[in-house]
Amino acid sequence: MEPPGFDRSILHLDLDAFFVAVEQLRNDSLRGKPLLIGGSSNRGVVASCSYEARAFGVRSAMPMKQALQLCPDAVVLRGDMEAYSKHSALVREVIEEQAPLFEQASIDEFYLDLTGMDKYIGCWKWSTELRERIIRETGLPLSFGLSVNKTVSKVGAGEVKPNGTKLIPAGTEKGFLAPLPVGKIPSIGRETERRLALMGVRICQTLSEVPPRLLEREFGKHGLIMWKKANGEDDSPVVPYRERDSISTEQTFHSDTIDIHFLHDEIRRQTAQLAYQLRALGKLTACITIKLRYSDFNTFTKQGKIPYTAQDSLLTEHALTLFDRLYERRQGIRLTGVRFSELVPGTSQLNLFDNTEKESRLLEAMDKIRDRFGKGAVRRGGKGRP
Repeated sequence: MEPPGFDRSILHLDLDAFFVAVEQLRNDSLRGKPLLIGGSSNRGVVASCSYEARAFGVRSAMPMKQALQLCPDAVVLRGDMEAYSKHSALVREVIEEQAPLFEQASIDEFYLDLTGMDKYIGCWKWSTELRERIIRETGLPLSFGLSVNKTVSKVGAGEVKPNGTKLIPAGTEKGFLAPLPVGKIPSIGRETERRLALMGVRICQTLSEVPPRLLEREFGKHGLIMWKKANGEDDSPVVPYRERDSISTEQTFHSDTIDIHFLHDEIRRQTAQLAYQLRALGKLTACITIKLRYSDFNTFTKQGKIPYTAQDSLLTEHALTLFDRLYERRQGIRLTGVRFSELVPGTSQLNLFDNTEKESRLLEAMDKIRDRFGKGAVRRGGKGRP
């Protein structure tokens, strides 16, 4: 039976060590081994790690070099965002089929609003059955928290990972949070946690007892938000899932570079990768953004509007033009990125004034190769820049 007084019923689903779990599905021999997903260069960071690696003190966002010092026998994989996106979509399809209202908060996290469902079927029973179905149909482990709001449900899921479930009955939110470190609250990062510690605030109970005006004075509006969350209060709604309206990619280089030919090739590669995604999604873009990060970490972007298209040649031409307008050739580049926005459903139409029929046939053939052998299986050569 559901505890009485559930004004809202908010479920937080959290896929456990998601990138690692996908890799283990693809290669069963990785199970039970310390596994690190992320960049392997000196600048690389850990995007995800197995629980076997976490036992050595490895954590996400840790420099890969440090992680390997802690766990030298770990297996390191660069990762495959295309595969992770596909598995995330499989989970979303199951949720979409059953949930009355859901929000995809990230590639591996979902919020579901089950309010009112307890009139017909218990929210706890329904949530448990949904979790079992996702595990059965996707092979991916996940945890969940169920409470009256998003904050408490998310913290609850985190407390029972991996592969656990947690119900926080209405009226017990504050008591549940009280003994936990303030860093468990979503939106409290390491720097905010450090500043709170200097004030003697280390656990949620202490944070909940600090005068809200003091927190607002020290942290602005965020201070009041933290105080409310520490008290188990959060009225933020579950935002319905929407189709993505942008796609992007970026690459940090092993060393800073001023090689213009290399940079042009990188922009071509990134643009072609996104254009392939566009066509796979059945979408067109009308806006390109180029992102550059220099060796001093200063980051700049330049955006341009274009006619709706998903054609490699047109997108690459505009992307390179934007790059040339943005790039100041006085210092090395650390990172480049490309973003397509203002996406709409559709396919590129042939332009009677351009030789695009041959281009379309070429792209169709290249996309078939990518579909079969992976997005990196084929790429076109660069023609240079005038």
